[in-house]
Amino acid sequence: MSHYEAQYQLGRTFHSCLAAGDWDGIRALLTDDATWTLPGDNTISGTADGADEVVERAKKIASYGLNFELLHILVSRENMALSLHNTARRGELRLDEHLSTVCRLRDGRIASIETYLSDVAGMNAFFV
Repeated sequence: MSHYEAQYQLGRTFHSCLAAGDWDGIRALLTDDATWTLPGDNTISGTADGADEVVERAKKIASYGLNFELLHILVSRENMALSLHNTARRGELRLDEHLSTVCRLRDGRIASIETYLSDVAGMNAFFV
């Protein structure tokens, strides 16, 4: 498997684990010191520090009933990103956002995640 194919596979596995709620699967993809940073001012914003906190962040996001539609897996020389379209409904609230989840890799695992959002205000309203 080429270097780039390994990056694509890591992206596919991360997405499938997130969509399936496979928390042990996500944990296995992370370095112990992994971080995940999200913008906004809501219950999932800020930085999760350490692999266990990153998994807890993924659980919290998934607990809101999101549909994680994978649009593209993007690779650079060293890293990988997921282009996603996330949608969900909760009562009268509707989430409909496009995002990039940029994963910096180290030794074939995810060392940090930074999420870029199309609708921070919508995210703030939904994740309360």
